Amino acid sequence: MAAPETPDTALGEFLADPRHAALDLTTAVARCSKALGLQGTVVYLADLQQRRLAPLNDVAPVLPIDDSLAGWTYRTQSLRVDESDLGGLTAWLPMVDGAERLGVLAVRAPALDPLRLRRARTLAHLCAMMITSKRAYKDTYVRRARTEPMQLPAEMLRAYLPPRTIGTTHAVSTAVMEPAYEVGGDAFDHALTDTTLHAGILDSMGHNLASGLTTVVSLAACRNARRTGADLGDLARAVDAALAEWLPEQFCTAILSQLDLATGGLRWINCGHPAPLLIRDQCLVAGAMDRDADPPLGLPAAFATTPRQVHAMQLEPGDRVLMYTDGVTEARSQNGDELGLDQFADYVIRATATGELAPETLRRLIHFILDAEGNRLRDDATIVMFEWRPVAR
Repeated sequence: MAAPETPDTALGEFLADPRHAALDLTTAVARCSKALGLQGTVVYLADLQQRRLAPLNDVAPVLPIDDSLAGWTYRTQSLRVDESDLGGLTAWLPMVDGAERLGVLAVRAPALDPLRLRRARTLAHLCAMMITSKRAYKDTYVRRARTEPMQLPAEMLRAYLPPRTIGTTHAVSTAVMEPAYEVGGDAFDHALTDTTLHAGILDSMGHNLASGLTTVVSLAACRNARRTGADLGDLARAVDAALAEWLPEQFCTAILSQLDLATGGLRWINCGHPAPLLIRDQCLVAGAMDRDADPPLGLPAAFATTPRQVHAMQLEPGDRVLMYTDGVTEARSQNGDELGLDQFADYVIRATATGELAPETLRRLIHFILDAEGNRLRDDATIVMFEWRPVAR
C-alpha cells in the first residue's frame, strides 16, 4: 500500500516535474500553494522606486510601502501576521533573493501554526528564485514594477545594472538611482567573488543617449577586465582604452573600489569624482577618503603624466562607505537650500543609529530628496553604500 501523499512530497513532485519550469509565476504559485496545503496566496512586487507593492494578479489592491503591513514586511524583511478581511489570518512574508528585496508574499489561512508558516516561508523563497530567474525576459514583471513610461537612455542603462542590493555574511552593498525613468549618465556597479566586494559609481558627461552609451561601454569594459582577474589600475586602463577608441569625445567620472571581505582592507581609484564618505561609530569621519583625484575615465587620461593612484585604508567592523554623484548633494530641500554633504551624511547616521537595514536607509533617503524636490531633480542622483560586517569569531 502506497504511503499517503503529504504537502512536502507533493511539493517535491511539483519541483521535479520539468514542465512546471515553463509555467507563468501566478500559475506556478497557485500550484505550489496547493501542493503545500496553503490558500489565498498573492505575490506583490516592489515598483522601481520602491514606493508601492503591486500584486501579480488583477484582483488584489496596490499597497503603499510606507503605510501598510505589507510595506512593513518589505521595509524590515520580517514576518507580519494580521487578521484577514476575508476571515482567518494573513501572513506577510518578505521575498528576498540573497540580499535583494523583491516584494512580499501574502498567505491567507484559517490559522497559522509553525508548520504552515514554515511552508509559507518555503513558498516565499521559491517565488523569489522564480522571479529572479525569469525577470530578465518576462516583461510581465517589468511592467508591474513600473508606474510610468521609461525614457530610452534609462532603458538602456538599466538593462546593464546589477541587482540593487547584493551581499554576504561579511558585507552588503546597496544602491539607488533617480530619476528612475529619465536617468541619463549615472550608473552603479557591484559584484562579489569569494574574497572581494567590487563596488563602483559612474557619472558620464551630459544627460542624453550618448551619456548612457558612455556609461554602458564603461561598465562593460570594467567588467570584462575584472572577470579576467585584473587589478584596480588595469580596470581603469581598460575603460580608458575602450572610451578612447569607441567614444573619443566622451568621458565619465567614477570611483572604482575593491573591499577584502576577510580583512576589511579597502582600495579605490578616484577618476575625477566626488570623494566617498566614511561613516564610523555613527559619525562622519571628515576627510577620511579625500585624496587628489585622477582625470576622468576616457581620453583625458591619455594626457596624464603619472599613473592612476590606487588609494588604500583599513575599514573597521560596521563601517559604511558612501559613494554618490553630485546630483545628490546639489538637490534642494523644501526651503531651497542644497542638501550638502553634512545633511546627506547626517541622514545616514541617524538611520544607522536606529538599526535600519542598509537598503531601507537608501530607499528612504532618496525619497526624502525627491519629495523635497517635488519629484524633480536638477541632475541624476545615484548613491552606492556598502558596509563591512565581518563574522565574529
